[in-house]
Amino acid sequence: MATNPGILTEWPWQHLGRFKYIVLAPFVADTIYSMATKDKSEWDITNILILPLIIWRMIHDQMWISFSRYQTARGKNRIVDKSIEFEQVDRERNWDDQILFNGILFYLGSKYLPLAKNLPFWRTDGVIFTILLHAGPVEFLYYWLHRALHHHYLYSRYHSHHHSSIVTEPITSVIHPFGEHIAYFILFAIPLLTIVQTGTASIVAVAGYITYLDLMNNMGHCNFEFFPKWLFRVFPFIKYIMYTPSFHSLHHTQFRTNLSLFMPIYDLMYGTMDKASDSLHESSLGRIDNSPHVVYLTHPTTLDSVYHLHVGFASFASDPYKSKWYMWMLWPLTLWSMLLTWVSGHSFVVERNIFNHLKMQTWAIPRYRFQYLLPWQKEKINSLIEDAILEADEAGVKVMSLGLLNQVLSYFLLFNYTIWSFSLSSR
Repeated sequence: MATNPGILTEWPWQHLGRFKYIVLAPFVADTIYSMATKDKSEWDITNILILPLIIWRMIHDQMWISFSRYQTARGKNRIVDKSIEFEQVDRERNWDDQILFNGILFYLGSKYLPLAKNLPFWRTDGVIFTILLHAGPVEFLYYWLHRALHHHYLYSRYHSHHHSSIVTEPITSVIHPFGEHIAYFILFAIPLLTIVQTGTASIVAVAGYITYLDLMNNMGHCNFEFFPKWLFRVFPFIKYIMYTPSFHSLHHTQFRTNLSLFMPIYDLMYGTMDKASDSLHESSLGRIDNSPHVVYLTHPTTLDSVYHLHVGFASFASDPYKSKWYMWMLWPLTLWSMLLTWVSGHSFVVERNIFNHLKMQTWAIPRYRFQYLLPWQKEKINSLIEDAILEADEAGVKVMSLGLLNQVLSYFLLFNYTIWSFSLSSR
């Protein structure tokens, strides 16, 4: 929440909780009804593709969330070497609100804008117009809107909510009050409305532009750097037309520099580019993981336990472990994750925490509980545990806890004892 919340801070469906997706029901129902009552030749392909676009945006964002958290857990190329607070996790759980909001507006646009119906798949002129309109009016207007949002009046009422996250994640990019998202949509609608009204719009131009916005927003808010140094040495102009995670991270730590959207050239033009941008980029790429003091070695339990990893769905990871009906729908993903861990030959970092100066990490052995009861897995599991212990020792770890492995060892001994007892009684 902003330090001094203004009007239109809360989302209209905020009090619906998990049932907020019902706001899309009337529009989806209208599309289904239209498809059922009209001939195929009369179907509006633009309207039909809105729901798949909404689903794609959610999948796209989740991919960035998982990738970013995995990289952050590894610890390499980190920009801000701090842990994420629980308050930030709770504040950023509504990252999909802006997708719902945009989806509603897309449905209204397809219904009431005649030229938005039945868009062709591709038009070159529309794609070019979209690129030029974004690089010019959108980037320029966003820069000055962003500067205005950093004025103490608007900052305290709206934009401070976004800047509450110092250690950014991909979804931090869309954590704004409702009123601020209205301003952003009006701004980003400039290219879309222009190509629609000029008759040059296409499905690729619209969906591609929305995907581009999501891609750049997510990428710029990762807390690790991955753009190589040679890229800017060979092509120096790129750093003025495409920002990096370290470039935008400075904005979240310094607040009044690096104000541009995706193109730093506007910061260069108006004197707000942070002088540490280049040095932070290089130092982030060269930063190695600091050795932890304590390592907690564990393993997945049941197949569904993978959903409690923080790299996955926050709504799953935050709930107490219990079986739910919709988990059956995720069985293909669950089995794929089991195969992935089956072929994995190395422990991996699940999470890291810092308490004062004490650095702690949780490592996981890629084997489920039932695999510890398979005799032919014994040698491989022993090898994985041994490698993890040797790696921790080499890294200078002071304390290493075996965690659930002690419990599994008890199961393993009990299993062997049961087999031994049964063999004796059968003689």
